[in-house]
Amino acid sequence: MKTSDSGRMMRKIWILLPAFNEEDALPVLLPQLDCALRDRGADYRMVVVDDGSTDRTASILATLSETLPIDVVRHPMNRGLGETERDAFEFVSAHSDRHDVVVRVEGDNTHGPEYVFALLDKLDEGYDVVNTSRFQPGGGQLGVNAYRAFVSRAANVFMKVVFWIPNVRDYSCGFRAYRAGAIQDAIEVFGNDFIQLKGLGFTSTLEMLVKLNCLGCRFAEVPFVLRYDLKASSSKMVGSVTALGYLTMALLYHWPFGGWRRRYRGARSEYARGARPRPASSPEAGVTESECRPQANRR
Repeated sequence: MKTSDSGRMMRKIWILLPAFNEEDALPVLLPQLDCALRDRGADYRMVVVDDGSTDRTASILATLSETLPIDVVRHPMNRGLGETERDAFEFVSAHSDRHDVVVRVEGDNTHGPEYVFALLDKLDEGYDVVNTSRFQPGGGQLGVNAYRAFVSRAANVFMKVVFWIPNVRDYSCGFRAYRAGAIQDAIEVFGNDFIQLKGLGFTSTLEMLVKLNCLGCRFAEVPFVLRYDLKASSSKMVGSVTALGYLTMALLYHWPFGGWRRRYRGARSEYARGARPRPASSPEAGVTESECRPQANRR
């Protein structure tokens, strides 16, 4: 295991970016990320999943990958955010060490690279997942109209009531840092169902939080200003489909006959003991008194 001059263990930072028709944003965002990470002397690699773009995204990524540390995963057709995130996290899970860090960034230039380091610093305090939050003091959003801001706030209130997770206020922002080991454990336990609702809009962003909470992961947030005014492409979110996904997830989570809370109830206690959890199919995995209920943050 490599260490720095100060004796601190070195880790690789994996930057994940989903992209669909981002020919205008990627030539700006990827060099900015590269510059910011190089200036910090970070060991890093960027992974871009091109979700069947029909513009010049593929050729731009091919050109940028000649000079930047980029891996490109390409879908031959547009499959949606859920499958794009699934493929991105599975790629990194297969190539990362457990002590590495995964940072998921939007490919549309609305997530400033400077927040990456705030996420990493917070992660070093002993958390497994660190969220950027528009709703923490100092957070906010620019370029979002009043109607969209109201819908976003109302959706987050719904999520907080239905899926309450300690220390989380912003459930729908995908800009997060994860311990690679937590992602590897989640894929081991949930398999292809880590992101189960792949065809329901942007539901996957919330589903990952809920599934990681089922493992008993420790969560924190840092304040964040969403720069929607810098968005170079049109929004890909279909609000009605994503809303249907949230309602479907609420039913799957709370369903009394085999819902997620019961199905994965063995994972939390094993994760709390520091052991790598067994897949849900393991006969020992379901034997515990606890369920996927929120618990006090473990430090």
